[in-house]
Amino acid sequence: MSETLAPARSLPLTDLSEDEAMFRDQVRQFAEAEVRPHVAQMDKDAQIPRALVDKCFDLGIMGVEIPEKHGGAGATFFMSVLVVEELARVDASVAVLVDVQNTLVNNALLRWGTEEQQARYFPKLASKWVGAYALSEAGSGSDAFALSCRAHDRGDHYELTGRKLWITNAAEAELFIVMATLDPAKGYKGITSFLVERTFPGFTIGKKEDKLGIRASSTCELILEGVRVPKENVLGEVGKGYKIAIETLNEGRIGIGSQMVGVAQGAFEHGLRYSQERQQFGKPIADFQAVQFLLSELATQIEASRLLTYNAARLRDTGASFIKEAAMAKLFASRTAEEVTSKVIEIYGGYGFTREYPVEKYFRDQKVGQIYEGTTNMQLAVIAKQILGKLP
Repeated sequence: MSETLAPARSLPLTDLSEDEAMFRDQVRQFAEAEVRPHVAQMDKDAQIPRALVDKCFDLGIMGVEIPEKHGGAGATFFMSVLVVEELARVDASVAVLVDVQNTLVNNALLRWGTEEQQARYFPKLASKWVGAYALSEAGSGSDAFALSCRAHDRGDHYELTGRKLWITNAAEAELFIVMATLDPAKGYKGITSFLVERTFPGFTIGKKEDKLGIRASSTCELILEGVRVPKENVLGEVGKGYKIAIETLNEGRIGIGSQMVGVAQGAFEHGLRYSQERQQFGKPIADFQAVQFLLSELATQIEASRLLTYNAARLRDTGASFIKEAAMAKLFASRTAEEVTSKVIEIYGGYGFTREYPVEKYFRDQKVGQIYEGTTNMQLAVIAKQILGKLP
């Protein structure tokens, strides 16, 4: 059984300008009208319909920061965070499709792409091309720079050989940012970033993972067999791929924080409504103080997660340091999503443990928040380094 929730909800507006609030509301309406009706089927099919992807482009949420001259919205990183949160409130899979496009791919090209690269790819990324970010390999997860994917300088081009794993958006993407080692002797300083198009000879999409959660989001293996990449498709400087990866992932963590806030909020709204409908001992369970206190705790955790995430995004937009704040936002929001989705299942009782109601999906979707863009332990390590490094 699916549930239709009223789109209206209260959010702290003090941190949002009028334009931001209006933009957020437009995305919320889109999520309710265009995404929610398909959530259960997308989860079952493990696929986002291309028609829905196209609607994301039509709304302008696939190119939030892309300059207007290239067909984008010319908005802020904070706007991207609002988009991801609102989409995740309804479906985490669509949210991560849009998140990777904006906070990783578009963001990296905006910061390190040449004018020629931006002019070539931004119009497509704003209108029809999905992007993907290819760093992870079988032997390089948290140890992100233990890369075996190799790049060879062939004079007028580079040749890439290797495999990438767990690449989000891989099934839909036309453009991939691929990290490969050009000079293994230099360690992480030998890593370079390349802009690889899906149609480049030798490049193929491999196995699609059958996942616990965010099932509609594609997660695939990439196979590179002597992929010929033009010299002009190096992103940033040769040997600076590690810098691009680190700095992009720092920003990507804010996006995942917003995704987890949205997941927690969406689950909470279901739980809040059901607590007022479910009758036990002759009255709604929301009348029991234990349930009221539980809802209060969950609402507080969500609000704290939201403010941590918004703060990190605001800092990023002002050019201030945000590394610690981004790690804190992802850490806290992912833990909050786990707690909220678990407790909401308990509010539903036996129904919450079935697929007849939507809350079990929120529980499945949240778990990846503690894994991708850096595991929980990696966030703790980042935070520790930041706070210990600033001791007097």
